[in-house]
Amino acid sequence: MSNKSSIVSKVWSFANILRDDGVGYGDYLEQLTYLLFLKMVDEFAKPPYNRKIAVPEGCSWENLKAKRGAELESHYTKTLRELSRAKGTLGQILNNKREIKREIKREIKREIKREIKRGQSQIIF
Repeated sequence: MSNKSSIVSKVWSFANILRDDGVGYGDYLEQLTYLLFLKMVDEFAKPPYNRKIAVPEGCSWENLKAKRGAELESHYTKTLRELSRAKGTLGQILNNKREIKREIKREIKREIKREIKRGQSQIIF
Protein backbone atom coordinates (compact mmCIF):
# COMPACT_ATOMS: atom_id res chain seq x y z
CA MET A 1 0.00 0.00 0.00
CA SER A 2 1.39 3.39 -0.97
CA ASN A 3 1.95 6.11 1.61
CA LYS A 4 -0.89 8.14 0.07
CA SER A 5 -3.28 5.18 0.27
CA SER A 6 -2.24 4.55 3.85
CA ILE A 7 -2.98 8.13 4.85
CA VAL A 8 -6.36 8.11 3.09
CA SER A 9 -7.22 4.83 4.78
CA LYS A 10 -6.35 6.23 8.21
CA VAL A 11 -8.31 9.42 7.62
CA TRP A 12 -11.45 7.48 6.67
CA SER A 13 -11.04 5.05 9.56
CA PHE A 14 -11.01 8.02 11.94
CA ALA A 15 -14.12 9.36 10.21
CA ASN A 16 -15.88 6.04 10.79
CA ILE A 17 -14.89 5.97 14.47
CA LEU A 18 -16.10 9.53 14.98
CA ARG A 19 -19.31 8.83 13.06
CA ASP A 20 -20.01 6.03 15.54
CA ASP A 21 -19.59 8.65 18.28
CA GLY A 22 -22.15 10.92 16.60
CA VAL A 23 -19.81 13.20 14.64
CA GLY A 24 -21.10 13.70 11.09
CA TYR A 25 -18.88 13.61 8.04
CA GLY A 26 -19.46 17.34 7.46
CA ASP A 27 -18.21 18.19 10.93
CA TYR A 28 -15.32 15.77 10.55
CA LEU A 29 -14.37 17.28 7.21
CA GLU A 30 -14.53 20.78 8.66
CA GLN A 31 -12.23 19.92 11.56
CA LEU A 32 -9.87 17.98 9.31
CA THR A 33 -9.68 21.02 7.04
CA TYR A 34 -8.70 23.26 9.95
CA LEU A 35 -6.04 20.83 11.13
CA LEU A 36 -4.59 20.48 7.64
CA PHE A 37 -4.59 24.24 7.30
CA LEU A 38 -2.70 24.69 10.58
CA LYS A 39 -0.17 22.07 9.51
CA MET A 40 0.22 23.72 6.10
CA VAL A 41 0.90 27.11 7.73
CA ASP A 42 3.56 25.42 9.86
CA GLU A 43 5.19 23.76 6.83
CA PHE A 44 5.25 26.99 4.80
CA ALA A 45 7.00 28.81 7.64
CA LYS A 46 9.94 26.37 7.43
CA PRO A 47 12.61 25.81 4.77
CA PRO A 48 12.55 25.71 1.82
CA TYR A 49 9.52 28.07 1.82
CA ASN A 50 10.41 30.35 4.76
CA ARG A 51 7.23 32.37 4.40
CA LYS A 52 6.35 34.91 7.04
CA ILE A 53 2.84 33.97 8.14
CA ALA A 54 1.49 35.89 11.11
CA VAL A 55 0.02 33.38 13.55
CA PRO A 56 -1.23 34.67 16.90
CA GLU A 57 0.94 33.61 19.81
CA GLY A 58 0.02 30.17 21.15
CA CYS A 59 -1.92 29.22 18.01
CA SER A 60 0.76 27.36 16.09
CA TRP A 61 0.83 23.73 15.02
CA GLU A 62 3.66 23.13 17.50
CA ASN A 63 1.54 24.49 20.37
CA LEU A 64 -1.28 22.17 19.34
CA LYS A 65 1.00 19.12 19.07
CA ALA A 66 2.27 19.69 22.60
CA LYS A 67 -1.19 19.15 24.14
CA ARG A 68 -3.05 15.93 25.00
CA GLY A 69 -6.58 14.94 25.99
CA ALA A 70 -8.94 17.57 27.37
CA GLU A 71 -6.17 20.17 27.30
CA LEU A 72 -5.75 19.57 23.55
CA GLU A 73 -9.48 19.94 22.91
CA SER A 74 -9.65 23.16 24.92
CA HIS A 75 -6.54 24.58 23.27
CA TYR A 76 -7.79 23.65 19.78
CA THR A 77 -11.10 25.43 20.37
CA LYS A 78 -9.25 28.50 21.67
CA THR A 79 -6.87 28.38 18.69
CA LEU A 80 -9.73 28.37 16.17
CA ARG A 81 -11.44 31.22 17.99
CA GLU A 82 -8.24 33.30 18.03
CA LEU A 83 -7.42 32.56 14.39
CA SER A 84 -10.93 33.49 13.27
CA ARG A 85 -10.42 36.91 14.90
CA ALA A 86 -7.06 37.42 13.23
CA LYS A 87 -6.73 40.11 10.62
CA GLY A 88 -5.72 39.17 7.11
CA THR A 89 -5.78 35.85 5.36
CA LEU A 90 -6.00 33.62 8.44
CA GLY A 91 -9.15 35.25 9.71
CA GLN A 92 -10.71 35.29 6.26
CA ILE A 93 -10.05 31.60 5.71
CA LEU A 94 -11.47 30.52 9.04
CA ASN A 95 -14.51 32.73 8.59
CA ASN A 96 -15.19 31.40 5.13
CA LYS A 97 -16.15 27.81 5.99
CA ARG A 98 -18.65 27.31 3.21
CA GLU A 99 -16.23 28.18 0.44
CA ILE A 100 -13.55 25.95 1.94
CA LYS A 101 -15.97 23.02 2.12
CA ARG A 102 -17.08 23.58 -1.48
CA GLU A 103 -13.48 23.69 -2.70
CA ILE A 104 -12.57 20.53 -0.81
CA LYS A 105 -15.58 18.72 -2.24
CA ARG A 106 -14.59 19.86 -5.74
CA GLU A 107 -11.03 18.66 -5.21
CA ILE A 108 -12.20 15.29 -3.86
CA LYS A 109 -14.44 14.84 -6.91
CA ARG A 110 -11.54 15.75 -9.22
CA GLU A 111 -9.28 13.23 -7.49
CA ILE A 112 -11.92 10.49 -7.74
CA LYS A 113 -12.35 11.21 -11.45
CA ARG A 114 -8.56 11.05 -11.96
CA GLU A 115 -8.40 7.73 -10.12
CA ILE A 116 -11.30 6.33 -12.14
CA LYS A 117 -9.56 7.37 -15.37
CA ARG A 118 -6.42 5.60 -14.19
CA GLY A 119 -8.50 2.57 -13.26
CA GLN A 120 -7.38 2.76 -9.63
CA SER A 121 -10.62 3.58 -7.90
CA GLN A 122 -12.88 1.02 -6.34
CA ILE A 123 -15.33 3.60 -5.05
CA ILE A 124 -18.91 2.68 -5.86
CA PHE A 125 -21.68 5.28 -5.74
